[in-house]
Amino acid sequence: MTTAKREITAGDILPAAEYAAIRREHRRHVAAIKRLRRIAVGPFTTWHFESYETMWHQVHEMLFIEKGGAEQVPDEIAAYNPLIPKGSELVATIMIEIDDPIRRARSLARLGGIERMAFLRVAGETVTGVPEDDQDRTNEQGKASAVQFIHFPFTPAQIAKFAAPGTEVMAGFGHPEYGHIAVMPEAIRAALSQDFAA
Repeated sequence: MTTAKREITAGDILPAAEYAAIRREHRRHVAAIKRLRRIAVGPFTTWHFESYETMWHQVHEMLFIEKGGAEQVPDEIAAYNPLIPKGSELVATIMIEIDDPIRRARSLARLGGIERMAFLRVAGETVTGVPEDDQDRTNEQGKASAVQFIHFPFTPAQIAKFAAPGTEVMAGFGHPEYGHIAVMPEAIRAALSQDFAA
């Protein structure tokens, strides 16, 4: 296994012109990475497992689009560094994707607390998701946000199980209104196992 980077620093940020020159090719590269880090769970949620590479890309995209220059860099790094797995966890951005606005509002109103009910099941053992603690993802009326940031903390024994080729891994929710589960394809399990590299 290769050593996975755990944090973006100011020294990792390319000058705007340099990033613009490689942006098209880099976007293709990251799209290929993301295909092996994404799983649909149920009819309308997609779990995107983050990494140093996906967050480096996101920071550069924000800087490219918003053009805030050097002053913007610290805020973007502070926003996205918490979503880079730190060696004993997986981190997912979970998108609740419903095109119809009326159906979306109705569904989100029933999904309050879903951020505390995500789990991974590794060889039959449950790893319970922990929501990113930067903000509430369910409002006072019980409506869930369409974007959730979830950490999945692993024990050393769970990491060893996850990393073993062929291990059955499932992703799901224990929410009464969205009790869906999906089997993680082997190619995705293998890609995500690199997030635990020492």
